[in-house]
Amino acid sequence: MTRRPRNSFLNQPAYITGRRWDLLTWNSAAHDLFGFAAEEDGEHNLLAYMFLDPRARRLFGDDWPAVAQRMLAQFRPTFDLWAGDHAFLDLIGHLRNHSPECAAWWENHDIRPVTSGQKYLHHLTGERYRYEHATFQASDNPALKLAVFTLVNLG
Repeated sequence: MTRRPRNSFLNQPAYITGRRWDLLTWNSAAHDLFGFAAEEDGEHNLLAYMFLDPRARRLFGDDWPAVAQRMLAQFRPTFDLWAGDHAFLDLIGHLRNHSPECAAWWENHDIRPVTSGQKYLHHLTGERYRYEHATFQASDNPALKLAVFTLVNLG
């Protein structure tokens, strides 16, 4: 199945993840901002994007270590819930084998709640922008989450 950015009524960058934080779909604004791979063989997992895709490091700039570490700590409770699931074990094994930061930080066993907040993102133009972000969980399927980023102003 080829995944492509979806056009939608929502102008802000937005994406939907599943229980393992796999990227299920995203809109054109998210594709433009994050550069999520549209090709079939691209990484379609939010953690894989953060730890293995050089675009994530460029996008988050100097904030990348703190953002990546926080994301991993936010994923930990989800992993613990599904710890016996081979898909989760394979994901973390792959990330630990290919990212020294992920391997080191995973050993810390940090846990943090998923929260809304602000992120500073570096566009391809070199400009730094501040975004507010929020994640919404589906009431009938708690594994599905919608993340929305709203541009606030220049950083």
